[in-house]
Amino acid sequence: MLRFVLILLSTVLLWAITAQLNHALAPWRLYVFVGALAVALPALTFSLRTGLLASFLGGLFFDAVAPVAFGTHAFLFALTHAVVFNLRDRLPRDDTLSRVLIALFANLGLFLVFSFTQVARSPAPASLWPRLFADLACSQILLVLIAPWFFAIQARALALTDHEANRFA
Repeated sequence: MLRFVLILLSTVLLWAITAQLNHALAPWRLYVFVGALAVALPALTFSLRTGLLASFLGGLFFDAVAPVAFGTHAFLFALTHAVVFNLRDRLPRDDTLSRVLIALFANLGLFLVFSFTQVARSPAPASLWPRLFADLACSQILLVLIAPWFFAIQARALALTDHEANRFA
């Protein structure tokens, strides 16, 4: 249970940092999305039920400030979790580079799904694509830059729980 809570808290940290960064980038009309980081480690290391719950609840935090129907992030994070979870036995998942690549592809998929669902509601959808491509490029670059740090935070938090469990055993 403690492992679950720590992963959820790291997702809240990611959400808060991303929200502040998007606030700072607003004058330049840029938006970054790194939601796949909230899904990658739970999908690669936890059981299906625990990881799915962590991804779903993390999606609810992302939903809290997004201009989409509440539950959209939660549903898509859970769906992404299920896809990554089913592929994890065929993917290298122990080193940071492979985790970053998995998160990069998951983020690309999430971003494209969000874009296609939201662009359809726009009165001039074709005019949004250049901005969306710029947002996607910034999001993917940011993800590559912060993913090792974020995975290290999560791994260190999980290692602390393992250390505490061994100390009381």
